[in-house]
Amino acid sequence: MKQQTLLITAAALWLTSLPTIAATDNQLAYQLVEELTVEIGPRLAGSPADAKAVAWASNKFKLLGYDKVWTEEFKTPFWQRGQARLEVTSPFPQSLVLTALGGSVGTDANGIDASVVMFNSLDELMLAKPEQVRGKIVFINKAMQKDKLGSQYGTVVGARSKGAVEAARLGAKALLIRSIGTSSNRFAHTGKMSYEDGVAKIPAAAISVPDAIQLSKILARAPEAKLRLTMQTESQDAISHNVIAEITGSERPDEIVLISAHLDSWDQGTGALDDGAGVGLVMATGALLKQQGRPKRTVRVVLFGNEEGGLVGARAYAAKHAAELKNHVLASESDFGAGKIWQFETKFGPESLATAAKIQQQLAPLGIALGGNKAYGGPDVSVLAALGVPVVTLEQDGTDYFDYHHTPNDTLDKINPADLEQNLQAWLLMTRAVADSATDYRK
Repeated sequence: MKQQTLLITAAALWLTSLPTIAATDNQLAYQLVEELTVEIGPRLAGSPADAKAVAWASNKFKLLGYDKVWTEEFKTPFWQRGQARLEVTSPFPQSLVLTALGGSVGTDANGIDASVVMFNSLDELMLAKPEQVRGKIVFINKAMQKDKLGSQYGTVVGARSKGAVEAARLGAKALLIRSIGTSSNRFAHTGKMSYEDGVAKIPAAAISVPDAIQLSKILARAPEAKLRLTMQTESQDAISHNVIAEITGSERPDEIVLISAHLDSWDQGTGALDDGAGVGLVMATGALLKQQGRPKRTVRVVLFGNEEGGLVGARAYAAKHAAELKNHVLASESDFGAGKIWQFETKFGPESLATAAKIQQQLAPLGIALGGNKAYGGPDVSVLAALGVPVVTLEQDGTDYFDYHHTPNDTLDKINPADLEQNLQAWLLMTRAVADSATDYRK
């Protein structure tokens, strides 16, 4: 706790040298994500950079003219990767590109030497017999396909989140997965994995898509191929924070319109798409709304901590604010990169669907169509949706998002400023419409 306090204090002192940003610029969202990613960079939850990002966001909210700014502390794991190496030792010696999955244990200093068994999906692994797996390294080789909605993600991410548990049940020594991504570049995609009480913890890593293809071809020629895996990781308890700011409503200040993003990122890139773009968008939205004329309802901007580690900050927020969730008239999150918004999706009560159509009419000049009524709002906001808070999703074009997601290639140059400006205009229109309305979206 003392160390974390010192980190935040040091970060606050560092902030005094930062330039201010003019909040009148239509490029404000881009300017904010540029500052965040260039001056802080990757922001792994619980790390010194995470504390620096919390201090940066708190200070920036104040400079942008928000009426109230505060942080809310929560406990979180702080996981770190170290050196990792994967080699084919026989019959075709070569190195493969990999990255540890978030939360994974490492190997011992001697590493793991074992043969490998490949499965085409998590479901196929779960049908295997122990004698097929015992003492081996399991490799799940399931490809992900591109689409605008990113809907394929849910069909493949189970290998990452549950694969180590299922492999360990069958006696595996380690798990490898084909990266949950759509790029042919030689970058491995990280992401959160999990363990289960009573099941052995085995190392888990992802290999890049080209290396997954390579390994599958090696196994086609040599089913008894052997691998050597060495991987260092470390985990400890830490403190992180949600950063919260408000523009107080002029007529109904107790009614809250929550817009959000997550401040943390994985450690390999600079977190520009995931989720620096979202941070810039929602911070700019609240600031510009106030400049244009104070909204009738309170607009609360929440930058959640440790989304990547399993919605830790969102769950802490829901618990702390349980008594006032009835006053949250709507919630939404930007956490799908920086592609153009093309659809407005809601999760409203039946009487409010006519209002949804009216909001979409304001968005239509931006090329945004009306979607259905099954929105989940975003990863963090899904926690609030499960508790009855109405949500909307401003659906972005995610065709290329999983080329960069959770890789070293998630960097600022992947953001098109014009696309981000279209996002900002949509967020301004949607948030204003909801904040100035008297609609109860639960009905």
